[in-house]
Amino acid sequence: MDVSVPHSARMWNYWLGGKDNYAADRAAGDQFKANFPAIVDTARAFRAFLSRGIRYLADEAGMRQFLDIGTGLPTFDNTHEIAQRIAPESRIVYVDNDPLVLAHARALLTSTPEGATDYLHADLRDPAPILRDAARTLDLDQPVALILSGILGHLTDDDEAHRIVDTLLDALPSGSHLLVCDGTNTDETLNDAQREHNRDAETVQYRLRSPEQIAAFFKGLELVEPGVVSCPLWRPEPNRFGEPVHVDAYGAIGRKP
Repeated sequence: MDVSVPHSARMWNYWLGGKDNYAADRAAGDQFKANFPAIVDTARAFRAFLSRGIRYLADEAGMRQFLDIGTGLPTFDNTHEIAQRIAPESRIVYVDNDPLVLAHARALLTSTPEGATDYLHADLRDPAPILRDAARTLDLDQPVALILSGILGHLTDDDEAHRIVDTLLDALPSGSHLLVCDGTNTDETLNDAQREHNRDAETVQYRLRSPEQIAAFFKGLELVEPGVVSCPLWRPEPNRFGEPVHVDAYGAIGRKP
């Protein structure tokens, strides 16, 4: 683990107010924030959308199995904590390729006695081992919620990204769900900040896509209302800060027929 090179998971941890980051991550995070101050609000909107999405999946959709790929560093209200509060028998497999996430994986492996959690140190670009090893904990003949939060932007080639998502979904039965949220190219200031970040050869590259391009990952699925929207606008909940605002990150959930 080279802590002198910034990593996206640790930058997001920094923007969310976490402590699992290093000087290089904070420097890169501050530079990005200087170019696009709304990145902190965007990071929080990602996290809030994920929390609402997991609650929907566990409660209304009745999902009891979750495959969370690109999970990032453990924070508050991780997938297993939300799902098992609603359904203690839920089973969760986390997947990430960041050595720091591996070092903190024990925080993701707590579980209710009725349920189970597992962690795989693996790369989204190679989905076959993920599916093989996830089957130790999940029954892939039963519906699974596939969670891809903030990870598809790291697949900068569209054909590769669609191939991987299709491979994962093809292995899951009818009734499975896909949750996706990712940054969008809906703000020129953000686009400029991301281009500057990507120009550093040592940083992890990230591609912002249009809302229409994000919607394309749900082809053949039944979109849950309200469809593909800016993350705070997906089933917003009442709060003391007023009406939800647009951020340049879109999310949705779709069901496999």
